[in-house]
Amino acid sequence: MSERRQCEFFLLRYVPDAVKDEFVNVGVVLLEPGEAGTQAFADVRFTKDWRRVRCLDPDVDVEMLEALEQEIRDRLAELDGGREWLLKKMEDSFSNAIQLSPMKAVLAVSPQEEIAKLAEIYLERTRRGARAASGRQIIFGQMRTEFERQGVWQFLRRAIPVEEYTHKGDPLKIDAGYRPNGVVRMFHAVSLETDVNAAKVLAFSYPQIREGIARKEEAKSELTAIVEPELDRDDEAIAFALATLRENDIGVATVADMPRIADRARRELKI
Repeated sequence: MSERRQCEFFLLRYVPDAVKDEFVNVGVVLLEPGEAGTQAFADVRFTKDWRRVRCLDPDVDVEMLEALEQEIRDRLAELDGGREWLLKKMEDSFSNAIQLSPMKAVLAVSPQEEIAKLAEIYLERTRRGARAASGRQIIFGQMRTEFERQGVWQFLRRAIPVEEYTHKGDPLKIDAGYRPNGVVRMFHAVSLETDVNAAKVLAFSYPQIREGIARKEEAKSELTAIVEPELDRDDEAIAFALATLRENDIGVATVADMPRIADRARRELKI
């Protein structure tokens, strides 16, 4: 069996609007530390399919992002081309429109094969026979449409800032919610086809949100992630995201369930 090599990787995320806290993974960087602070391997891969990015931001400058990939690759070949340089580059040149994810460790038999695998997992979500990635905004639009059809959208609390329940400056906002009979019910669109990491963010945040609601509003809470109606549950990344949501007591429903959810909201709000 080939010896596995200790490597580290992080993602580059395109964040066109920091207030909305929505992002799409556009790149992955893999590093293999060498001796005396050198890098035995360092490379970057960007997505080759920009549909997910254009879904989030129709005005995205794809040529600029493609040029950034080459610039990062060139700098990674130099001793000063690591994560610290990238952080400064993103801050100085892109006003944090490109952000770096936390560094993660990974064991790789071949760094070249590993970065290709990571790019496939995190960047290239299109699969043979699959629908084009819908994106969070489309799910949110379908969710809103069903609430409007039942005449309840205007009565819901929308874009709920979770910093009220967690910590000042927390950028996450839950899409919609209401409180019937002492229970705060919340709903948030999550596209597992285009961004499985959003499920991890929601799962990480919810325990603090639930504690904050119990403390400030003296109420129980329920959070439901609204996802695509047709998911490849054999996909390891999607299966992991679904399991992570459920392990953190977050319900999962699809846009196909929204008529039932919206009707329940109408009845509970007595509209």
